[in-house]
Amino acid sequence: MKYPKKVEIGDITVRDGFQHEEIFIPTSAKLWVSEQLILAGFKKIEVTNFGNPKGMPQFKDADELMKMIHASKKVKNLISNIEITAVTIRERAIERAIEAKKEGYGPDRILMMVSTSESHHRKNSGLSLNDYWKMCETYIKKAHDAGIKVNGTVSTIWGCPIEGPTKMSKAIDFTKRWFDIGADDIEHADHDGSASPDRVFKYYSMLLDKFPNTAKHIVHFHTTRGWGLANVLAALQAGMTRYEATMGGIGGQPANFVSGVPVSGTGDYYYKDPNLAGLVSMEDMLVMMDEMEIETGIDIDRVIKIGNMVERIVGRRLRSESIKSGRIPKKLSGRK
Repeated sequence: MKYPKKVEIGDITVRDGFQHEEIFIPTSAKLWVSEQLILAGFKKIEVTNFGNPKGMPQFKDADELMKMIHASKKVKNLISNIEITAVTIRERAIERAIEAKKEGYGPDRILMMVSTSESHHRKNSGLSLNDYWKMCETYIKKAHDAGIKVNGTVSTIWGCPIEGPTKMSKAIDFTKRWFDIGADDIEHADHDGSASPDRVFKYYSMLLDKFPNTAKHIVHFHTTRGWGLANVLAALQAGMTRYEATMGGIGGQPANFVSGVPVSGTGDYYYKDPNLAGLVSMEDMLVMMDEMEIETGIDIDRVIKIGNMVERIVGRRLRSESIKSGRIPKKLSGRK
């Protein structure tokens, strides 16, 4: 098997990970995790959502957190080389990000999202796909004018929690449309753990046949049914080189209940048990890649320490095996 010799890893714990928690994570804890990720070698981190905090109170501190990261003395010598992303699904969120950029603390990159499933897209954005594409054409230009990169995410590629199976070819069409209207890179997302390794390999092979620049694509997997790392392996076999994950595999959906208060969150298809949802575990993915001799540029020992602290921050055992078992000692692996 041939795999890439080097990959780029982005961390999305502070945004995608914490959004599923049913307690408000203190802003100072979010700052600590962000700082530690940067110190561990991550060049790309996703830290907040500029959407309406009434529906997602986990991100009511978006402006405060962004200001704190930019003012951090711990990472002041590194921050200029870090790409910080915020999610901005709708117009007001993008406008907030642009205003923050003008004020000197805004994101370097924003994320906009479409689903190949119309019903899932409406649930996430409140707009039809046609209306959303029109909005994106206008606001990608506005973001670029403000010096902000734009990620176009394609979700429900392998299946939808509302409609069921979807056509992978539709995601290829959506990728082209994102590029046509100016998106800088594309996240290809398994939204709910519907992807199986054979179809992952097929999809990314189809993708690279049409858009071969791997630097323009990000691999995003959930591991609801335990297939996450198998899917990472399938993506590696297809030649993909950019990945993202969360500490302990947390996250995946905006919570319906935060610190004692019911909120809109995800709605009817929300996973009541946070241990049922989740993304690929960052710690496990990095340890696996290290054993495969794939260069990540990340301090894996430090990442495992961060993972242990994230468990304490959220107050429960997470789904990382490497937090429990650690790395394979080099004397046992036969590697130097």
